[in-house]
Amino acid sequence: MHALNPNTVSIYVHWPFCLSKCPYCDFNSHVREKINEGEMANALLSEIDHYAELVGKRQVKSIFFGGGTPSLMSKRTVEGVINRLSQRFDFDDNIEITLEANPTSVEAKKFADFSSAGVNRVSLGIQALNDADLKALGREHSVHDALDAIELSQKYFKRSNFDLIYARMGQTVSAWQSELEQALKMANGHLSLYQLTIEAGTPFYGQWRNGDLSIPNEDISAEMYELTNDICGNAGYPIYEISNYAQTDEQSRHNLTYWKYDDYIGIGAGAHGRITREGKTYATMQNKKPETWLKAVKMNGHATKVMDPLDTKMMAEEMIMMGLRLSDGIDHDDFKNRIGLSLDEFIEVEALDLLKSQGFVSTSSLDRLQLTEKGRPLLNQILGQILA
Repeated sequence: MHALNPNTVSIYVHWPFCLSKCPYCDFNSHVREKINEGEMANALLSEIDHYAELVGKRQVKSIFFGGGTPSLMSKRTVEGVINRLSQRFDFDDNIEITLEANPTSVEAKKFADFSSAGVNRVSLGIQALNDADLKALGREHSVHDALDAIELSQKYFKRSNFDLIYARMGQTVSAWQSELEQALKMANGHLSLYQLTIEAGTPFYGQWRNGDLSIPNEDISAEMYELTNDICGNAGYPIYEISNYAQTDEQSRHNLTYWKYDDYIGIGAGAHGRITREGKTYATMQNKKPETWLKAVKMNGHATKVMDPLDTKMMAEEMIMMGLRLSDGIDHDDFKNRIGLSLDEFIEVEALDLLKSQGFVSTSSLDRLQLTEKGRPLLNQILGQILA
């Protein structure tokens, strides 16, 4: 049984800086000549204090340093954030503390430092296992760097993940198959495998619009997705979320917070949060631009730009959108406990019945709403049809 526990929370910490901007990326990341890391670190501590006052001394289940490129931070900053969180909150005995890292040799050399600072899980942005594609994706590392970083990450962290992007420019199904099989041999319990998507506003989008960038068509991408699920499943890494595969008990506990619609606090420039106070859930967002964020924190002790109460319909829709990403889908009782009304009140029943008959929605369980493997890649279209 999974109901919202008002006494627990997860923490997301955003480090907004990168060495360079990847041409496919639409995240809140910025390239700066100089960064005053001490000021940034102090501002993060201020926001922790602010949110601790706001939500009270809850138990922290997970901390996630995301970005940008958090592995550019110093040990001192990471340690300072973890220590302040441990002073202001209680830590779960099995707390998961993840840091996203790039596999450049400079950053990989800091793994021992991050480990001694308290990080116990690392997530590496590998993205490709051949040098030509890494270059085309605008990555700063080579395959040699990647393999070294994977090995080092497993030496210093009990748990680790790495990301790959597939359906890349000119990639064939057989090329992806051999890359995936290579990845599984090196993996340590968890893999994140994303299809390349062309996001508006990125350099890749302009190249794609002009016909200078060609990616596999929908049929080939769908074949790659099926193949990915089969190969990973057979290797003991079943899919548990649209793009995530893990051995038993190796799922990302932090990301499950989002997908199961539990509370999390967002700290740092542009970070989002969902926090429940006195029975009401709020969507929070911090100022996005690092300079604006820093200025606001210095003035107010925090840079919360948005703190909007969510009504029942918004919460229901968010919980459906997040929960259907999971292979397990949404448990009807969990939904009712969290939202206060039954799932059926927010679903177009006729559309759902049609999707079931077409094999996009699973009919195997009465107490859950879940998509089939065929339905999962079409999540956005399905949501458009079933949300009442």
